[in-house]
Amino acid sequence: MLMATCASVEEETKESESGVATTPKTPKTTVVVKEDDDDHHPYAFHVSGPRNVASPNWRDLINSSWKDPNYKRTVMACFIQAAYLLELDRQENRDEQTALAPKWWIPFKYKLTQTLIDERDGSIFGALLEWDRSAAMADLVVIRPSGAPKAVLALRGTILKSLTMRRDIQDDLRFLAWESLKGSVRFSVALEALESVAKRYGSSNVCVVGHSLGAGFALQVGKALAKDGLFVDAHLFNPPSISLAMSLRNIGEKAGVAWKRLMSMLPPKNETLVPNGNDEAEAGSISGGFRNWVPSFYGQNQKPSVDLRKWVPHLYVNDSDYICCHYTDQDGVSEGNSNKENKSPVVNAIPQAAAKLFVMSKGKQKFLEAHGLEQWWSENLELQSAIHSSRLISQQLKSLYSVK
Repeated sequence: MLMATCASVEEETKESESGVATTPKTPKTTVVVKEDDDDHHPYAFHVSGPRNVASPNWRDLINSSWKDPNYKRTVMACFIQAAYLLELDRQENRDEQTALAPKWWIPFKYKLTQTLIDERDGSIFGALLEWDRSAAMADLVVIRPSGAPKAVLALRGTILKSLTMRRDIQDDLRFLAWESLKGSVRFSVALEALESVAKRYGSSNVCVVGHSLGAGFALQVGKALAKDGLFVDAHLFNPPSISLAMSLRNIGEKAGVAWKRLMSMLPPKNETLVPNGNDEAEAGSISGGFRNWVPSFYGQNQKPSVDLRKWVPHLYVNDSDYICCHYTDQDGVSEGNSNKENKSPVVNAIPQAAAKLFVMSKGKQKFLEAHGLEQWWSENLELQSAIHSSRLISQQLKSLYSVK
């Protein structure tokens, strides 16, 4: 622009020297348009988000898209992606104009009402999204479509970046060691937020979703509310399925069975040593030795709770993902029929341990692909229906049926 101005001045000078009257020319300016990198960011909604997913409109008042399980799964996965991007926006100091996260909830007529903060490092690990009535009214959606939750609590998984990696991995190791996340700061914050909206809107209008580590938190927070009779909808993507505590528990159960068999082979005890004929009770106490070593795994001295068969979480797993693939381990005879997701999934046959399990099976995949969140909003996704009996689901949910 500076060179164009100088050239114009030189022309005017020459023309004035020649004595010819001329009209001054307007200096030419060069406009440099800077390409907005945010429009091509790999995490931008229009770049990596789902295709052919319509925003709510007046047609949803007649036939709600939320009744389609494919649509619901896609939207829930997008909300979790928003929770990831809230933290990335914070780390990259993005403002309201350049933030990536809002684009993942605005198309579905939701708004951010609360961010969940980890006080240990100030990182954002979750987001509370609520139905945006004003935005919906602008598109003539006068009422909330049937099946659309009033509030969704979305919890992200691990981010391998220095600013939050330490606390994320700390909670990963917590689950790996103890199969419990109750000791984490994030558990109490998530539980408080979910309980608050469940009581405000009613548990049937609230949903909790999570991916990877976030799915672990979502499962345990949902279980905690279920014990109080609050049954929120839960959608868990790639939930963690391996832990040292689980291995020890399996060893304890097998050892307990072996001990009982050994005791049954021994001759009966002298009746004089067992007053009132309580030999069976004493034998039972001996066989429970391993349970006494790890009582928290078995829920001893617990009273029956409310009927929790109403709480049936949705689990989405990839059998090539070693973090969550153990949810497909069979426990007894099962029938694994391959169906598309628009068919009704098979519910776990164990009455007190019910979960809707959807399994993606594409053969051998790389870990990052099998564990990635974006696979769950891909088009034409075919999932296998749940097996009739999953040992891990039974172990994860059987604690619901007793309270300490």
